[in-house]
Amino acid sequence: MRAALIVVAIVALAGFLAVAVVLPQMAGSDAREAAQALITGADGARQQIAQAAQKAGSLAGAGKDLKLPTRGDPKHGELKWIIEPNGAIRGWNEKNAIEISITPTLQGGTVTWNCRGYPITAMPASCGGKS
Repeated sequence: MRAALIVVAIVALAGFLAVAVVLPQMAGSDAREAAQALITGADGARQQIAQAAQKAGSLAGAGKDLKLPTRGDPKHGELKWIIEPNGAIRGWNEKNAIEISITPTLQGGTVTWNCRGYPITAMPASCGGKS
C-alpha cells in the first residue's frame, strides 16, 4: 500500500513539474516565434517606406497608402499590422498577446529603424528583448 502511494505521489509530482515548468517554456517559445514572424512580416513595408523617405528627403507621408494585409498563421493565429503616414509600423498578435512598434528615423538620407515590443520576454534582442 505504501509503495503504491509513493508511486502515485511521484507521478503527481512529475505531472505538476510538466505543467509548471515545461508548458510555460513551450508557450514562451511560441510567443518568440510569433514575435519574429511579426517583425519579418513588416520587412517589405520597411523597404518601401525607406525608399519613399529617401526619395522625398522626409518621412512625412512615407507610409501613406501602404497597407500590410492580415496574415493567418496556423501556429500563431492572425498577424496584423498598421502603417502610419510617418512610416511607423505597429503589429500585433492576439493569440500570443504580442505587440511591436517599428519606427523609422531619417538622418543624412539614410533610414534607420528602432523596434520595441511587448512582452519583452518574447522579443528578440533586435526588438528590445533580452534574448
